[in-house]
Amino acid sequence: MDIKDIQHLIKFVAKSGAQEVKLEMEDIKITIKTGSDPQQVESGFVQQMQTIPAPLAAPAPIAAPAAVEATAEQSAADDNLITIKSPIIGTFYRKAAPDKPTFVEVGDTVKDGAVLCVIEAMKLFNEIESEISGTIVKILVDDASPVEFDQPLFVINPS
Repeated sequence: MDIKDIQHLIKFVAKSGAQEVKLEMEDIKITIKTGSDPQQVESGFVQQMQTIPAPLAAPAPIAAPAAVEATAEQSAADDNLITIKSPIIGTFYRKAAPDKPTFVEVGDTVKDGAVLCVIEAMKLFNEIESEISGTIVKILVDDASPVEFDQPLFVINPS
């Protein structure tokens, strides 16, 4: 199990509503707790475990029929849209500097490799470039907001 698998597990547990999940495998033990405290993660490597790993079970979210229909219609309309996601954790900025213009606005046409925003992480400003050519449909994050790894930032209609 690598760090990306652990990150996906943490996101899944947070969305599921479970308060605590314990996962024990041959070489790793992970406990994820959610609730009124900020999310806590404890992990440690154990050389030899004598216990059998318990299956990870989480309640499946239940959606109302009207919500399912609306989601189906929206996904059919959004099939051709591409979402640009954050490759790192940091602070999202729409401008290179406070006195500079924004990189992109809704409705702007961008080319592959065009800078969409910058994400500041540990005092380094990382330019996030478009992966495709197209038109900006939505900007999903406010300026100067914290972003997580793999968080959607922009929706682009490819051209």
